[in-house]
Amino acid sequence: MDSRSWTDLFNAFARQSAATVGSPWTFLMAVVVVIGWILAGPTFQYSNAWQLVINTGTTIVTFLTVFLIQNTQNRDAKAIHLKLDELIYKIKGPRNRLIALETCTDEELEQLQQQFEKLKRSQPPATGKAERQIDSASEREVV
Repeated sequence: MDSRSWTDLFNAFARQSAATVGSPWTFLMAVVVVIGWILAGPTFQYSNAWQLVINTGTTIVTFLTVFLIQNTQNRDAKAIHLKLDELIYKIKGPRNRLIALETCTDEELEQLQQQFEKLKRSQPPATGKAERQIDSASEREVV
């Protein structure tokens, strides 16, 4: 198997695992495991081994889950960036230099943020949610 197919397999596994770990059924299963562990306490006389079981189990699950979720988050962030880049590229008017901002240095991002803060301060304040929605709708009509 080449490295590409291993990566594809891992990505598919990570997506499915993240979806499974985030489900209510998985949470319920974790609660049942903890309750079972608590109920087993008197049987094992609340020994160090009894405590070690839950500590080791949760540490291993947490350790592995972090990598799976991080993989999924990285892919989601990359997809969102690509979608935003496409929108910026296709819309007339925005600065195309905003494409691929994730590759900028922290200083460049800070400068850009200051520019947007200055732009925001120069705009009249919105009085409410309805006005912002109306403004957005009228801006879409103009475009």
